[in-house]
Amino acid sequence: MTGGTASISPGDSVSARLEMLRTEAEAARAAAQAKIAEVLKERSGAVMDDEHDPEGTTLSYEWSLAKAELAAAEESISEVEAALGRLAAYVYGMCVDCGNPIAAARLAAHPEVSTCIACATARERRAS
Repeated sequence: MTGGTASISPGDSVSARLEMLRTEAEAARAAAQAKIAEVLKERSGAVMDDEHDPEGTTLSYEWSLAKAELAAAEESISEVEAALGRLAAYVYGMCVDCGNPIAAARLAAHPEVSTCIACATARERRAS
């Protein structure tokens, strides 16, 4: 999960920290779903061309933003659930790519990560 706002203290257990992140991501997903439903309702009643409305953002923009927020929340939930699975399998903290330990500081900052810095950097290079 990127950019999470959960308040996690160093003394929390890993599973408690991950559950907190999942709860936050589920709330973000619910908010995005509500926004999508609201835009759908607004779209159904709109007969004018909102693309050229000088009064504000377009429904298309709002739709795209809400869909992106939903995708980000669902990705966060998947990452947390995968981390909980690694925790249950006693492989939490090991990079899924190379098998080396993930730095404690990285896990403290983002307990849901599945790769070490080197492998995460390599993935980003391959993606770009």
